[in-house]
Amino acid sequence: MEGVARMGFDDPCRAVEPERPGCACACHAIEGQHNAALPRSTEAALSWAVEKAVVRALFPKSRARRAFLRAVGGATALGAIAQFFPLGLVKEVFAAAAPEKKNLKVGFIPITCATPIIMAHPMGFYAKHGLNVEVVKTAGWAVIRDKTLNKEYDAAHMLSPMPLAITLGAGANPIPYTMPAVENINGQAITLAIKHKDKRDPKTWKGFRFAVPFDYSMHNYLLRYYVAEHGLDPDTDIQKRAVYDGVGFIHLLSKELWEGHPCCAFAASKEFVTTMPNTYAALLKAIIDATAFAAKQENRKAIASAIAPANYLNQPETVLEQILTGTYADGLGNVRTDPRRIDFDPFPWDSFAIWILTQMKRWGQIKGDIDYASIAKEVYLATDTAKLMQEVGLTPPLGASKTFKIMGKEFDPSKPEEYIKGFAIKRAA
Repeated sequence: MEGVARMGFDDPCRAVEPERPGCACACHAIEGQHNAALPRSTEAALSWAVEKAVVRALFPKSRARRAFLRAVGGATALGAIAQFFPLGLVKEVFAAAAPEKKNLKVGFIPITCATPIIMAHPMGFYAKHGLNVEVVKTAGWAVIRDKTLNKEYDAAHMLSPMPLAITLGAGANPIPYTMPAVENINGQAITLAIKHKDKRDPKTWKGFRFAVPFDYSMHNYLLRYYVAEHGLDPDTDIQKRAVYDGVGFIHLLSKELWEGHPCCAFAASKEFVTTMPNTYAALLKAIIDATAFAAKQENRKAIASAIAPANYLNQPETVLEQILTGTYADGLGNVRTDPRRIDFDPFPWDSFAIWILTQMKRWGQIKGDIDYASIAKEVYLATDTAKLMQEVGLTPPLGASKTFKIMGKEFDPSKPEEYIKGFAIKRAA
């Protein structure tokens, strides 16, 4: 039974109670012989599942099925059926859908943005889709990038701009990468030190020092966008560093700049996607499934409990509940509630990628002519996500692109170069 359980199949005969002593499928004299005949390998489990499904489809009434099997025997029955039904072909098709690799490593940074990737382990979403996934806590975005590139990890939690930067070779050699699912939307904030609590006008921030987690991050691009809209040059008027000292307060949530913006993502190399398509599909289904579960507010307390332990986020469950449900202290003595402070939607809109690419070009991280639409489709894989969303019972958007507003200004993904030219403060020519 072990092989069957690993593949996620139940014994279809188990629900059939025999009318007289013998095994449940009526093919064996005793139940022990039945259990001994159950498959022990993945291949055998697949073959067994197909055979049982065909027999039960041909004889949906249990009484007729048992009578037929007792009369001719299991092997003879399958031989007869095979003369009229292409059992071999069905088995081949079914086997082709099995994961090429079941034991996987997926790296994550221990923050709530990685919630779907993390919770899919303790809450059984990976196992549900036939995978044995080890989620590995990792210290730092550069580390998670390097461990994924050197194939120590099969896939990883990344910042949503990272797969684009890796693909384009921004700061390194280009390696084709993909981002088939958004891990979370919203979830960021601009935070100031308490000593600046009376300086809420960004025009007064000249000389301030801000932390960003990585050059290729939504945090970096949204902060740059925000200060530039207030007349400050993010490369000359403020400073950025990786570590921020001191106690601060929340100036504003990033969702106030752009409601529904992408934050973190599920990413994998193009090589992984193309050489192990079944494994990739199963892994993406698990992530999509987990993300849909996380999107429901009523599930978030259970999720907080699942991801709190030391091997995941190592945080008090109460703290995680507050984050996931949107109840938070702003650092100025107020407790606020915003259920969408962090939210979950897996769909990787092409227009998300195009906006990120405009900011990468705006600030000089990439140069020259950019085929925005083509790169967006190659990296964000919205078509794959839409297909697999349907397979897990979700309704994907009808298209892969949409317009949206950042600080009240509409972004049209069909006109990226015009968008860049419209900024007064930029590095791009």
